[in-house]
Amino acid sequence: MYEDGRARGRVVVGVSGSRASRAALRSAAERATTGELVVVRAWEPPEGEATYRRWPDADWARHWQAVARDELTRAVAETLGATPPGLDVTLRVERSRPGPALLALATDPADLVVIGGRPGRRGGAVHRFVRRHALCPVLTVPVRPLRRAELRALRRMTPGDFVCA
Repeated sequence: MYEDGRARGRVVVGVSGSRASRAALRSAAERATTGELVVVRAWEPPEGEATYRRWPDADWARHWQAVARDELTRAVAETLGATPPGLDVTLRVERSRPGPALLALATDPADLVVIGGRPGRRGGAVHRFVRRHALCPVLTVPVRPLRRAELRALRRMTPGDFVCA
């Protein structure tokens, strides 16, 4: 990493669609000075890999991979809008657990892994796995939890509230 916090190698960020992962995506796009941003969406069959291996169904797997790709594409479009100039964004949908999927793509010590998190928490399994096994720097981007009043206001909103004039 450079002294200003920007990455020298690729920037790898995991996106699940949560507020924390979207904050991580925005931060990763700012830090991708080499122009290479790898956005990853990990997925597994809803019934779990063990059950899937017992009763495999290729059409079912293709369906869930397509769902994951759609979620990733939508999250990137809603978070970044258009691709920032000079930035090469690669979208990857990996059939894996999130931690191993991120680290399989961030193999160079000059890379940077960016993950979202909530302040005051030690992080979940993904955070622990990535921090424990990463060969490169890991940046956790905190996201402020919403207050009750903000949550109530969001629940009352309709699509018409978001129309731009």
